[in-house]
Amino acid sequence: MGDVYCSDCKRHTEVVFDHSAGDTVCSECGLVLESHSIDETSEWRTFANESGDNDPVRVGGPTNPLLADGGLSTVIAKPNGASGEFLSSSLGRWQNRGSNPDRGLIVAFKTIATMSDRLGLVATIKDRANEIYKKVEDQKSSRGRNQDALLAACLYIACRQEDKPRTVKEICSVANGATKKEIGRAKEYIVKQLGLEAGQSVEMGTIHAGDFMRRFCSNLGMNNQAVKAAQESVQKSEEFDIRRSPISIAAAVIYIITQLSDDKKPLRDISLATGVAEGTIRNSYKDLYPHLAKIIPNWYAKEEDLKNLCSP
Repeated sequence: MGDVYCSDCKRHTEVVFDHSAGDTVCSECGLVLESHSIDETSEWRTFANESGDNDPVRVGGPTNPLLADGGLSTVIAKPNGASGEFLSSSLGRWQNRGSNPDRGLIVAFKTIATMSDRLGLVATIKDRANEIYKKVEDQKSSRGRNQDALLAACLYIACRQEDKPRTVKEICSVANGATKKEIGRAKEYIVKQLGLEAGQSVEMGTIHAGDFMRRFCSNLGMNNQAVKAAQESVQKSEEFDIRRSPISIAAAVIYIITQLSDDKKPLRDISLATGVAEGTIRNSYKDLYPHLAKIIPNWYAKEEDLKNLCSP
């Protein structure tokens, strides 16, 4: 129901929409004000023959320029009911036997999407990883290599290039059994292949300790004030020549900040949250200790508080 101006009634009257015919009818005089109108609202009826299939989706996924057919090929689904089961299953078998040049790519892209979802990565990183894998696959030189390690390495490189780096341990946790060493070898291989294709070295992006700080602090449940202090401390630590990996420095800074707060975190918890060994955190803390007065913000801890920290 709605109010529309009726030319017969010479005023605005309530109208009725006949969705089956597409007509707009005046409720007072019965004049058809508009006919064959298009209903632009969503339609969620199901047209499936099987009674148990209530999926209203009747469209495929978005186009994928990385696939030969743009991702618009038809896939015969498995039957859910008895009606047409023999025909559908037979057609599905014949389709699987047919040569699909993109079959390997489709499986690889699905694996990358699963790993990205488990790590909570954005779509741009997933798309970049797909592009990297497509370039490597086009060179036809990756046969015989660990496929899971190769896909995990593509995701690792994509994270670096999109300035959202993840540690190798984090990537390894979703790599379907691939080890850190295998992922490392696959990463070196991909960088080499992409460099040969482009004729120049591949830009990987620089890793900073601050890139991991917010995520590590979130894993430990630190409050906003402690997180802010940790981020400022990490930025100031870059002014000093501390020859440790960014991840180790981030873990050591978190350890220092938590020791200066009322909510102290044991070293074991920090090690689990950051993926850095306890011994490595201690050694990084030892390197940072002489510079604490210049690294820790004055608003967070006074000089007396820094002196109360245990010496390495």
